[in-house]
Amino acid sequence: MKKGFQLLAAALMMAGTTFAQVKWSADPAHTNARFSVEHLGISFVDGEFTKVNGAVDAKTDKDFNGAAINFSIDVNSIDTRIEARDGHLKSPDFFDAAKYGTMSLKSVSFTKVKGNQYKLVADLTIKDVTKRVTFDVVQNGGIIADPWGKTRAGFTAKAKINRMDFNLSYNDKLPSGISAVGNTVEIVINTELVKG
Repeated sequence: MKKGFQLLAAALMMAGTTFAQVKWSADPAHTNARFSVEHLGISFVDGEFTKVNGAVDAKTDKDFNGAAINFSIDVNSIDTRIEARDGHLKSPDFFDAAKYGTMSLKSVSFTKVKGNQYKLVADLTIKDVTKRVTFDVVQNGGIIADPWGKTRAGFTAKAKINRMDFNLSYNDKLPSGISAVGNTVEIVINTELVKG
């Protein structure tokens, strides 16, 4: 009976270890969400959201396969280096930041493809719309110990979305029929995660 109890206790301890989560948080000083969109059919405008919060729960401290990911982005932190343009992007023509001040990204799955490459399937919420988006993710440089005694890992995630799918519906067409702003938006998220 005692031996059976010991085996059960050991099994429970192993199960607890198996399902333990390793928590990581995005370093706000080294995390941003960048975007690029076509302008007038001849060039591209880019910008970034400078205030991004994120949390990652990994299954182990050696690998991120199967991790759960939650990020939020402050829409009012948009920066395209032109104040008037930033104001227009915050308006109801685009993000309607006064009403929808936060975007969110929540993982459905995070799967290692090979080496340092992952595939992130996530629910992206912009304004009042949530759509499933697939990101190609690269882990940059592995897991390191920084000079200040913290453990860090860096990632870059890339995807393309159609802004119209998220009610970012401003569509000022020129007499030629070309849209002032393209529909396809390229997204690049860079983050440094800190363990603990």
